[in-house]
Amino acid sequence: MEDQLKDFIHYVTIEKGLAKNTIISYERDLKSYFNYLQKVEAVMNFNTVQRVHIIQFLSYLKSNGKSAKTLARHIASIRAFHQFLLREKMADHDPSVHIETPQQEKSLPKVLSLVEVEVLLDAPKLDSHFGYRDKAMLELLYATGIRVSELIGLKTGDVHLTMGFVRCIGKGNKERIIPIGQTATNALIDYLDHGRPFFVSKKHKDDSLFLNHHGKQLSRQGFWKILKKLTQEAGIEKDLTPHTLRHSFATHLLENGADLRAVQEMLGHADISTTQIYTHVTKTRLKDVYSQFHPRA
Repeated sequence: MEDQLKDFIHYVTIEKGLAKNTIISYERDLKSYFNYLQKVEAVMNFNTVQRVHIIQFLSYLKSNGKSAKTLARHIASIRAFHQFLLREKMADHDPSVHIETPQQEKSLPKVLSLVEVEVLLDAPKLDSHFGYRDKAMLELLYATGIRVSELIGLKTGDVHLTMGFVRCIGKGNKERIIPIGQTATNALIDYLDHGRPFFVSKKHKDDSLFLNHHGKQLSRQGFWKILKKLTQEAGIEKDLTPHTLRHSFATHLLENGADLRAVQEMLGHADISTTQIYTHVTKTRLKDVYSQFHPRA
């Protein structure tokens, strides 16, 4: 089973070009699945896997408190794997064909108000190279709506300040070009002049745009810690995640009349239905404003 997993991971990495985080999820989910098949069902060969085994595995996950979202992700991983086995003639059937994905509750993304965004973006103190870096990261996230994985993956050559755009590689290794506003441009210029040179290490030659104190590419965990610290300093009580500025970017654009297709393009969504959730957010916010301010609401 391990050999087939290695072949599958090689396929999704090299041929499909999937994002690193997606590949990690596939591998983790499938190892859990294989472990169940071997230890609980005593299944050692993929040709003997039946639909009932997959259903039992999902039932096992559910009994252990896994959410509908987690179950849906496991099903996607299992389905992709069995389709791969069948296509590569490593198995003679696909037992995942008629497995239904559980209904997931769609929760609206958390967004910041314009005032909260201003407070958060002003939180970094420009009295050290750390402050210049943190300010540039927050301004760039809110200006472009890029994912944190895309932010930390940026190279110095990906930012074109005179032209006013950033080039990033998103999910599925897809490239997109996103415009940057003047405020974010100024923050990046200040960082490149007064921040980044202090992070550069003689030992490590790293052309990543955002570096840590070792002179290496900043990690997702590193950014998460910075965001938590700045949120506390800004006095914002909302439970923010690295995705909150992305959600706020999309919502504020739509509230101010941006075209849904343009927002989809900037966010890098393959399907416009993913972008449409932000229209529900703006409607909810309008309802809150109406309830709060209309005298007969």
